[in-house]
Amino acid sequence: MLELYQFQHSTFCLKVRMVLQAKKMSYRTIEIFPGLGQVNVFKLSGQRKVPLLKDEENVIADSSAIIEYLENITKEPQLIPSEPQESTNAHIIEDWADTTLAKDIRIELVRAAAIDPSLREALLPEDFPESFKGLISNLPLEFMTGLTQAMNNETSNTLLNNLEKIATLVKTKQWLVGNSLSIADIAVAAQLSLLCFPASSGENLFGKGCPGYKDNPRLEPLFQWRNNLEQLLLAKDPTEI
Repeated sequence: MLELYQFQHSTFCLKVRMVLQAKKMSYRTIEIFPGLGQVNVFKLSGQRKVPLLKDEENVIADSSAIIEYLENITKEPQLIPSEPQESTNAHIIEDWADTTLAKDIRIELVRAAAIDPSLREALLPEDFPESFKGLISNLPLEFMTGLTQAMNNETSNTLLNNLEKIATLVKTKQWLVGNSLSIADIAVAAQLSLLCFPASSGENLFGKGCPGYKDNPRLEPLFQWRNNLEQLLLAKDPTEI
């Protein structure tokens, strides 16, 4: 069986899980605790980052490389378009989601966690010591605010404008590229989970997120699109996607 080494709330690990769900592939997750837990990842792959996929003797790091590997195993459903221009567009959107979008959303999540102790605690690993959870959730607001001083409003405005454009697009178009699910949709949807945590994030995180985004009516179609996509990934027949 496939083994996915992961951090529970990593958007890149979620991206891989969504692909595995779409392809209806059996797998088990191995939760890695940041720090010492990454030693096993290093022993397997010579690097410390997750996600990491182990398929018998094959070990693949990096979410995009893992998806390429899975796509070679099964094309059902095909997530990398065969049409050259669509394939290029899908890869461009995936790269944007994995870099610029991921960076900007992480900044907003840090902002949100700075003012919401319950969000800070919910983001910790489930097996994190209770004594440390309490310590982190009770950090003074002044300390947490200091972490966000270098984060300017220009980044927030750019992110919001980009998300509003995608929200307008998905009102009339189900898929970001072509006429079927692709890596572009999955890459964007995975990153959106940090702005407005879906039910699949668990009861501790469901409904939490970043103020100004999760409660923004202009972005409601985008989060609905993301949630609809997750439901489609649970379809019994991959051809339904």
